[in-house]
Amino acid sequence: MAPLRDADGAPGWTAVERWHLTLLFLGAVPPDAVRPLTERVGEAVLAAPPVTLRLAGGGRFGSVRRPQVLWAGLAGDVAALSDLAARLGRAARSLRLPVEDRPFRPHLTLGRWRPGRPADGTLADRLSGYAGPEWPVREVALVQSTLGPQPRHDRLAGWEPGG
Repeated sequence: MAPLRDADGAPGWTAVERWHLTLLFLGAVPPDAVRPLTERVGEAVLAAPPVTLRLAGGGRFGSVRRPQVLWAGLAGDVAALSDLAARLGRAARSLRLPVEDRPFRPHLTLGRWRPGRPADGTLADRLSGYAGPEWPVREVALVQSTLGPQPRHDRLAGWEPGG
């Protein structure tokens, strides 16, 4: 990523300490659903096989002329990760929580382009041949996000796949 950081039209970069892979996004969860959701998510993660991933390639959400998000793709046990994401969705639906009805697209958000600022959507093409080192997924966490001037992301629970 170093050659991209200072490129003309680069996005605003996501701080490395905020990198994460989202398996399932839920909007507001009623307080009385948090405990059963935690239990069902834990069951789904513990029943999943161990997962090894690596960053590979990249892309963007949005068009070349109006890019929105620059992302790195994933390789490795992506099918197992996708299966886990589907199980998490079923767990949430079993509690009557609304779940987005769109396919899971495993990726790591690297940066976001802001509207009205110069944006070079072709930067994603420079990641096409990238293949990073493998790493084992050590934890799947249930996180509560609080939006606002100083957003917070609080870890509620975590499990190791196959643990």
